[in-house]
Amino acid sequence: MQLIFAVGVVVIGGGFLAGEYFLVKWYPRYQQQVNEQTLKLLPYRNDALGIQVQVAAGIYGRVESFPGGVRIFRPRLLGDGPSLTITSQPNPDRAPAFSPQVLAVWQTDGVQKGIPRYGFEHTAIMNRDAVLIWQSKDRIMVLTARVIAPDRIVEADCSVGSENEVLFMTGCDESVRTLKVAGPEPPASVEEVTGP
Repeated sequence: MQLIFAVGVVVIGGGFLAGEYFLVKWYPRYQQQVNEQTLKLLPYRNDALGIQVQVAAGIYGRVESFPGGVRIFRPRLLGDGPSLTITSQPNPDRAPAFSPQVLAVWQTDGVQKGIPRYGFEHTAIMNRDAVLIWQSKDRIMVLTARVIAPDRIVEADCSVGSENEVLFMTGCDESVRTLKVAGPEPPASVEEVTGP
């Protein structure tokens, strides 16, 4: 009886040990593969909006067009899935860059309006003046990119939904940074260098 019990303990313990070893060796590779597949960029083009963008595969699923925009999303059975909504509106000022006043308002919105987890970055996306704004809306992280061209202003709102926030926010960031707005390229800025 004791021999059967000892053999049972060894077999069960060995099974648990083998299962743990398998998880320790296999799971990190599996997680890395899932992350790579989620962040793989897929092309999307919309001539009506005048945009091209590379969308993370974890976000790219269904595409719904509506007047003045498009919504790209991956539906989920339970909860909200990640989505990327891109809208385009005319640029009434025909300015190639955002004004310093508008930038100042966006930069201070987090403090002025008490928006949680607010972040702001003034940058260039595909040689166009742009801003990136991170904020929490209804406990969900959202990344908003605004890109200006002389004829239009394109806004891309990327939400992680109820998915892995770190992974899908990386996908959102990589996606919006590939947003290309149609139209003539802005003139290259020339820096004047003076000698001593």
